[in-house]
Amino acid sequence: MNHRIGLAQVNARNDVQANLDTARELVRQASAEGLSLIAFPEMFLYVGDDRAEKFRLAQPIEGGFVQQFQKEARAHSISILLGSFYETHPERDDRVFNTSVLLDRDGDIRAVYRKIHLCDVPVLDNLESRHIAPGNEAVAVGHEIARLGLTICYDLRFPGLYQALARRGAELIFVPSAFFMETGKDHWLALLRARAIENQVYIAAPAQWGWHYGRRSSFGNTVLIDPWGTVLAHAPERTGLISGAIDLEHLRDFRSRLPVNDQQRPECYR
Repeated sequence: MNHRIGLAQVNARNDVQANLDTARELVRQASAEGLSLIAFPEMFLYVGDDRAEKFRLAQPIEGGFVQQFQKEARAHSISILLGSFYETHPERDDRVFNTSVLLDRDGDIRAVYRKIHLCDVPVLDNLESRHIAPGNEAVAVGHEIARLGLTICYDLRFPGLYQALARRGAELIFVPSAFFMETGKDHWLALLRARAIENQVYIAAPAQWGWHYGRRSSFGNTVLIDPWGTVLAHAPERTGLISGAIDLEHLRDFRSRLPVNDQQRPECYR
């Protein structure tokens, strides 16, 4: 059975309530379209330059943000990937996590992933590690749609993580992002297609788009890509929802006709 999934593209700023209202409306739209899952971008509830505000908004996994979307999932019978939000750190008050949470259609938490590779790019005046603690676990989980792998934004530049997820059986890997405009125009689609082709997986990349504050702009270009590297759905430059089908029969047939697996790797690669 094929499942259709939705990918939200948003332009989050420093108004949490407005961002939350947008997200809820997109959940309702996805449900009305009969989609099995909706995935949101990285930091879809807040993008701003106030560090103190980031810490104030940080919540534990069982906090209000997750609870609100658990209610939405149950009310609309749809799985929801909370692309990421700031999660409180249990041991440090000077760091938070950049965390994705996957909810099933019953509102139950199916997976939690904390961003492993932090975006420290001095040329863009961005040092995420100043206030974010890195995660340390690759996450793949079974789901009615497929076996899902979770990553976040800058993880995209580290192919080893995607290979690890593929070895864990991932068939669909999410890349919720707020990719910089400056790097996105040259690297975003190229890297996404590479991760899909080399690992023979679907790649679903819900993204932030447009101006947020100061010089901070996101590239957008939310996409769904199949294991051949074909772009199945591509968002225009606006807030909204795109969707496409995940066809596991197609994926498995493709893998059988063009096999790339651990058994074919020379001993020196392992």
